[in-house]
Amino acid sequence: MIGKEGRVTGRIGPGRTGEVIIAVRGGTEAFYAHPVDPREEIQVGAIIVVVEYHPPRTVYVAPALA
Repeated sequence: MIGKEGRVTGRIGPGRTGEVIIAVRGGTEAFYAHPVDPREEIQVGAIIVVVEYHPPRTVYVAPALA
């Protein structure tokens, strides 16, 4: 999971659990998402990269570099 890119489907921000969709096992799956930087907000539609994975469904993400 670490290093995979996905798309934000539920806003991620301080004190807020967001949602991302990531391509996994030939399909796509939704994961609960938190920002790696606890002060950062990531808007719906943004492309992210997974920095940490906590099974079964939680990821810590950062915005992907363009």
